Amino acid sequence: MQPFEEMLKMTGELRLTLTDEHGEVKQDIVVKNLVTTVGRGVIADRMKAAPAIAAMTHMAVGTNSTAAAAGDTTLGTELARVALTSTGVAGAVITYIATFGPGSGTGALVEAGIFNAGAAGSLLARTVFSVINKAAGDSLTITWTVTIN
Repeated sequence: MQPFEEMLKMTGELRLTLTDEHGEVKQDIVVKNLVTTVGRGVIADRMKAAPAIAAMTHMAVGTNSTAAAAGDTTLGTELARVALTSTGVAGAVITYIATFGPGSGTGALVEAGIFNAGAAGSLLARTVFSVINKAAGDSLTITWTVTIN
C-alpha cells in the first residue's frame, strides 16, 4: 500500500512579477512547480490534530538552474529568503505570497522554493524558470499556488 502522502495529487504554479523602482512591470511570468517528496509529507503531517512539522513561513530564490526533482530538500544555490507576506486557503488551494524588495535577491534568478523556516527547514515546493535579472532597485513578488486534487 502506498503511503498517504504519495496518494495525494498536488499541482501548482507560481507567478513571478518583477517591477522597477517606479512600480512599472519589467517581467511577468507564470510557471509550473514541483511539490517535493518532503513537501507531500509536510502536507500529510499538517492534517493531524497536532502536527509535528511547522507550517510554511518563507520563500527563497536562487541562481541554480538544475531541474527540480521530487527528492530536493534545498534550492541549488539560494541567494535570498524572505518571510511570506500572505497566505490563504480557498477550498483545496493554498496561496503563498512573498516580495523580495530592493536589495533582496539581486541577481540572475532562476529558481524558487517555499520553506517552513527562515534558515534550512522543510522544502514544500521548488521550481526552475527562465532567468529574471533582478536589479538592486527592483522588487520581485511571487504568488505561489498549490492545489490538492
